[in-house]
Amino acid sequence: MSAPATELLALDRAAQDLLFRAARTANAFTDEPVDEEQVRAIHDLVRNGPTAMNAQPLRVLLLRSAPARARLLPYLSSGNRDKTAGAPLTAVLAADVDWHDRLPELFPHRPGARDWFTGDPAGREAQARFNAALQIGYLLIGVRAAGLAAGPMAGFDAAGVEREFFPDGRHRVLLLMNIGRPAPDAWRERLPRLDYAEVVRTL
Repeated sequence: MSAPATELLALDRAAQDLLFRAARTANAFTDEPVDEEQVRAIHDLVRNGPTAMNAQPLRVLLLRSAPARARLLPYLSSGNRDKTAGAPLTAVLAADVDWHDRLPELFPHRPGARDWFTGDPAGREAQARFNAALQIGYLLIGVRAAGLAAGPMAGFDAAGVEREFFPDGRHRVLLLMNIGRPAPDAWRERLPRLDYAEVVRTL
């Protein structure tokens, strides 16, 4: 008889539930602030997640104040505005398309790696988006590991957000994420998940 799935994982059941089974996407938050120390602790954990060539292209802009979030609201879809205005913290998650400039520092065992991407802006952007998306996944789990809830959002005018907050032209905004303590009415009913046999094939 095989062991229960929870016993086959290195994390204990409480940690599994915190990160996955009991965790939900939050749509409402309490007014309890998310302080700088919490965000630093999350970053210190998730920065160790792997990216290709250790590129680490994700850049995070934290909007704490009401005036800062007010600048963002016009670019959001109507369904995302109220929950963002009421969140204690909103993170604008962007990919740095000039990430290759840091390769001499971050990937030092290949001294010429930066030059591979110098004349390939489309390839750089594709790599930036892919690896930053990986980092966003790590960040979401890190927020949960801190006992907080995340509310990721894709309903926004990315070009408008880039003009407003990243006028240098080197960042592509991928996602917005509200972060905080979930309010009692934060959750919607959990939606179905695909079964193992629908996702996994073995050859």
